[in-house]
Amino acid sequence: MILYGSTTSPFVRRIRIFAHAIDFEFNNIDIFSEQGRKLLKAKNPTLKVPFLVDDNAHIYDSRIIFNYLSDKFELSKLSWQQQNTLTLIDAATDSLVQMLILGRSGFDTSDDAMYFKMQRERIATVLTALNKQCLDGDFAQWQYPSICLYCLLDWAIYRELADLSEYSALTNFWQTHNQRVDVKDTDPRA
Repeated sequence: MILYGSTTSPFVRRIRIFAHAIDFEFNNIDIFSEQGRKLLKAKNPTLKVPFLVDDNAHIYDSRIIFNYLSDKFELSKLSWQQQNTLTLIDAATDSLVQMLILGRSGFDTSDDAMYFKMQRERIATVLTALNKQCLDGDFAQWQYPSICLYCLLDWAIYRELADLSEYSALTNFWQTHNQRVDVKDTDPRA
């Protein structure tokens, strides 16, 4: 079993943390290099990471990879509430990824253009909802949704994409899990 991805991707990192105790090979690729793009085109038509290759199975998305590994290793499935929470986390992560890529492409993402305003609004709304869920204890257990939340927060901090100072529950959650072995082993700063 080979997981392909980038050490800096929050979507890849969540699978690496989740599968920390599972024996798999991790193939770190630079998705912006010519060689990385060529590998993506050959193995994954979405041209995104992560993707997992397990014998003849090619699985293309972090949520689907989670489901695949959960089935394969007979692990707990997510409730519909947890799935809904993942939708929130994925929405904020997707918006931040778009803002990062557009910023690196020369666009001023602080501009008042509708697209940027919509992304900023989505990010703020989702972070507020996740902060409330944190206060309500929804992330008290270190399970896949908690891992995904941690990866979102740590990536946003690492890339300096969001000011989390007004989200005290999220900041406390992030600080609480910084010293976990699986978190340290997958830190993109290392």
